[in-house]
Amino acid sequence: MSLPGLSPYHRFMSQFPSGQTLLIDADDTLWENNIYFERAIASFISYLNHHKYTPTEVRKALNAVERETILAHGYGLTSFSRSLVACFERLSSEPTNEEKRRRILGFAESIAKQEIELLPDVAETLAELSRRHRLILMTKGNQAEQADKLARSGLSSYFSAVEIVAEKNPPTYREVIHRHELAPHTSWMIGNSPKSDINPALAAGLHAVFLIHKDTWVLEHAEIDPAPQGQQLLELDSFAQLGTIF
Repeated sequence: MSLPGLSPYHRFMSQFPSGQTLLIDADDTLWENNIYFERAIASFISYLNHHKYTPTEVRKALNAVERETILAHGYGLTSFSRSLVACFERLSSEPTNEEKRRRILGFAESIAKQEIELLPDVAETLAELSRRHRLILMTKGNQAEQADKLARSGLSSYFSAVEIVAEKNPPTYREVIHRHELAPHTSWMIGNSPKSDINPALAAGLHAVFLIHKDTWVLEHAEIDPAPQGQQLLELDSFAQLGTIF
């Protein structure tokens, strides 16, 4: 059958039998996340109001700082806060006093106050999938932050296990495969990030489902690798389509 939303390289697909293992990403796959960071960044750039650099140049500078901060401190709001302050200090012609620092940190703190906003059809589709398949939440980031989001989402009962990891790379996926005794030929990684959800999962031997999200974080952008021989790669534009395929 033809499935709308499937990529050109995989448009014909029969429904998969029950008993699959579905590793499912959290941020921007189950609930909105990056849009709140984008709003905070827009406020930060407006506050900086740099006369030498354009907003686009400031954003590029912030992206570079974030890459550095992530390597040193990992993901999460604390790391993001460090990045905002460091970027301000690099670009501002004036020293960062306590008032400015509090104002900058406030942009990051506004993210923590956001309610969990589930993406369309997520709860209903997870309920359906959990009756036929084994679901494992696999997300990266700060342990406490990600656990709190899951608790507030109301979705935890659908997952048989939760993996909150520091980074999603092939060795991490292989560790998860080993820990949960997954059979790669019936196991899938599902998420919106080519860099973290799709390419490393394929490299580790899993099938993958790329769920398009128009606001995926720029640092998660990457060209999608082709599926190796014997593995499958699907591309969907809605979470609800998972209920049709699986």
